[in-house]
Amino acid sequence: MGVALPVLFALLAAFSNALATVLQRRAALSVPQSQGFRPGLVVDLLRRPVWIGGMLAVVVAGVGQAVALATGPLSLVQPLFVLELPLALLLASLMTGRHLAPAMWLAVGGVVAGLGVALAAAAPGGGEADVPLDRWALALAACAGAAVLLAAAGLKRPVGKARAGCLGAATAVCYALTAALLKDSMRVLDTDGVTGFLTTWQTYAFAAAGVGAVLLLEHAMQGGPLVASQPALTLGDAAVSLLLGMVLYREDVRAGWWVVPQSFGVALIVVGVLALARRGIDLRTGE
Repeated sequence: MGVALPVLFALLAAFSNALATVLQRRAALSVPQSQGFRPGLVVDLLRRPVWIGGMLAVVVAGVGQAVALATGPLSLVQPLFVLELPLALLLASLMTGRHLAPAMWLAVGGVVAGLGVALAAAAPGGGEADVPLDRWALALAACAGAAVLLAAAGLKRPVGKARAGCLGAATAVCYALTAALLKDSMRVLDTDGVTGFLTTWQTYAFAAAGVGAVLLLEHAMQGGPLVASQPALTLGDAAVSLLLGMVLYREDVRAGWWVVPQSFGVALIVVGVLALARRGIDLRTGE
């Protein structure tokens, strides 16, 4: 079946995550803004049915992502989540009853085309199934340190682009780490069954990283405009996931002259994501 199965389930997960983003954004904007890191924010959000709907979409996305990671390389699956942003904007336009401008459609096309060119040129694949503990220790320390530093830097800033960007980047690191840990947990589930899955440390580590990502995401959404948080989240998740795939799982990516079309594809993605985030639809006003 090759890459068809992981790509299919990754696209399902990206759509579900996009729906979750739209619903959670609406819910986050309906509660009082917090100046610091406030775990009680989730308690407030639990009273909003739209947020609960968003979390159900997160569960569907998690199942799709788990299947995709179990059947495909991290460096192929996670970059496909770049499509979350254009999908979220399309869903938001339907929800608000507003049509996307031609420039927005052009940006959506740029993201899709850029992703296709970059992945076709990179042809990620291969890799090792079992990651040694020493490799995990370095990755965990690096990701945890980066997430804490970025979150701390963001929370020190007032509401605005700098705050949202830092928190979005911290969320991206947590999302990428969650995916890497989830991939290893699915390997354990395949080899050792449910008992092995429930007793391996990777399962509880990816759950903890996922909870941290959700908390950071809610604060990033409240911390400032999407033009700052969404590109940091979207591009950061893809970049860190690609790096973790190569470092942790020793996945292969084409080098040499293939870097030229890869760079062109990445440039299209970056320009498209920035344009979509800058001209995105406000879920409160529909503008």
